[in-house]
Amino acid sequence: MEELQYTWLGHASVKLIGEKIVYIDPFQIKKNSADADIILCTHAHHDHCSIEDIKKVMNSNTIIVCPPDCLSKFKGLLVKEIIPVEPCQEITLRGLKIETIPAYNVNKFRSPGILFHPQENYWVGYIVYLGGKKIYHSGDTDKIPEMALLHGIDLAFVAVGGTYTMTWQEAVEAVLSFFPKKAIPMHYGSIVGSVQDAVNFKNEVIKHKIQSDVMSPF
Repeated sequence: MEELQYTWLGHASVKLIGEKIVYIDPFQIKKNSADADIILCTHAHHDHCSIEDIKKVMNSNTIIVCPPDCLSKFKGLLVKEIIPVEPCQEITLRGLKIETIPAYNVNKFRSPGILFHPQENYWVGYIVYLGGKKIYHSGDTDKIPEMALLHGIDLAFVAVGGTYTMTWQEAVEAVLSFFPKKAIPMHYGSIVGSVQDAVNFKNEVIKHKIQSDVMSPF
């Protein structure tokens, strides 16, 4: 089994390399690589389901996994397969187990009573089993009860930027509900959130013996 390699590409975009190459929410990709075996999109917003960026990493053999409301964006895309998913599903693709977990807001509103990421949209975060590790990507979410059901997470990519997702303080509370071995802050430094949010998150979770890095985007 190949050892896991991982890169934060900025915002909520992550590249995972193990037995296969997996991208999650590719966005503002700097160069064409066409190397994706699997692309996972958490929801339909432009900074998470970016066709321009997906085209930079996909090839004709790529499999895309996404919530159903992303499907219309992919019309005519020359990939191997596009698989719609909802929360609380488990699928196996090219030997990799992938699980979906709900991702939604509880206190982030675009207008009174209207959440940015409503639970009824059935948007997702992902758990990917790759390189001998169990990796969680939160997607755009607040701290939600479903996180307490996570277990055995080796590496968690957690949104910390606030406004649309958890603030760094809420993200600390979130990871303390499931105690991953390592937690990497994301969803900052581009559209919302600052590097200081990421640093604050890292410094706080380390106090609880959770490893953390503030990564430079590549």
